[in-house]
Amino acid sequence: MKHTIFALASAQGRAGVSVIRLSGDKALWAAGQLTPRRLKPRHAVYTPLTWRDELIDQAILLYFPAPHSFTGEDCIEFHVHGARAVLDRLYGLFTEMGLRLAEPGEFSRRAVENGKIDLTQAEGIADLVDAETEAQRRQALTQLDGGLRRRYEDWRSDLVDLLARLEVYIDFPDEDLPDDLSQAILTRIVTLRDSLNVALADADRGRQIREGYRIVILGEPNAGKSSLFNALLKAEAAIVTPVAGTTRDVIEAQLRIGPYSVLLYDTAGLRETDEVVEREGIRRALSKAEEADLRLWVVDASQPNLPANRRDDDLLIFSKADLAAGVSRETPAHVISTATGEGIADLVNAIETKVTEALSGQTFPAATRERHRERLRAARGQLDEAMASRLRVPELTAEHVRAALNSFEALFGRYDVEGVLDVVFSTFCIGK
Repeated sequence: MKHTIFALASAQGRAGVSVIRLSGDKALWAAGQLTPRRLKPRHAVYTPLTWRDELIDQAILLYFPAPHSFTGEDCIEFHVHGARAVLDRLYGLFTEMGLRLAEPGEFSRRAVENGKIDLTQAEGIADLVDAETEAQRRQALTQLDGGLRRRYEDWRSDLVDLLARLEVYIDFPDEDLPDDLSQAILTRIVTLRDSLNVALADADRGRQIREGYRIVILGEPNAGKSSLFNALLKAEAAIVTPVAGTTRDVIEAQLRIGPYSVLLYDTAGLRETDEVVEREGIRRALSKAEEADLRLWVVDASQPNLPANRRDDDLLIFSKADLAAGVSRETPAHVISTATGEGIADLVNAIETKVTEALSGQTFPAATRERHRERLRAARGQLDEAMASRLRVPELTAEHVRAALNSFEALFGRYDVEGVLDVVFSTFCIGK
């Protein structure tokens, strides 16, 4: 029998009201040790909490009987005053009763194990708890509502149907089967593979919304990168001096652009150097540039040395416009001065347009985690192998389809269960 667990379900620290959640077979019994009041399912009960004639607190209790609760077990919520002393006293009493403090994500894990939600919805809960922007909130709610589950379930159902057709093809080779059955099987494999290709091409959008859209500022030393970094943040976050090579490491800061979270990076100036520390800073800058979703190339307008390795979708910025006699308009670029503010508003609008175009697509809920992308890539790879076999050995084709199906079972937490659950719920907060 599983332990009955307890944990704080509200935020840590001093508060007007704190919520302690209990889940397990002894939850109702534990509540009965602290109040003589009968708890009616889904009705709030106001009651004193006492232990051996000692008043602990005045509280509101809510009872959710199994299986109609979040975890699928008996659950009790204690709404108590949020004093540290009250919480500590109740924690001590619950432990004395034989209850155990919940591990991170253990309530959600029990909900998955008891079939109340699947693993993708549990991940949506974690993302919703961590959401800081409107886009993150919407994406997390879509996932919690089963948006990803429904899309994955559709693909899984298609694979089950495809596997059934393959089994008929294998088991009855001499029967009077439709002439076009083999072609229909191959066509279904191609259609499924193409759908997964679309999903994987769109997978970055889910990651960018959840983790933040990565914008990296690049350029030569003293081009004005750190000044632009500070101007975009509207804060003195990076040191700015006339000395070339002041920035030696990657500096990261978070900001919001519209409903989206953006991770902004200031980097070391790019140039040839024998100085060991500066070279390491340049290596890190180039590495961060490879990971970037958008790159801002900053060029000193008075010495316009254009970068040779610019991408088509990079934004080119001529800085220090106040110090340049005139800026050439031959190359499309944003002309700015962080000293006077010239061009900053237009640049911010251009960045917001780029971010919005990248993240506002809604073909279907995008994969939000690397775990999803790995499984989708694995399924696609198996379908590629199935297609390449061309049914020359139909048993082998069926095995590839079965392996693709297992990838979706793992996505839902039905395959390799313990290993998958351990990884996913290790990132949850206690109380969820």
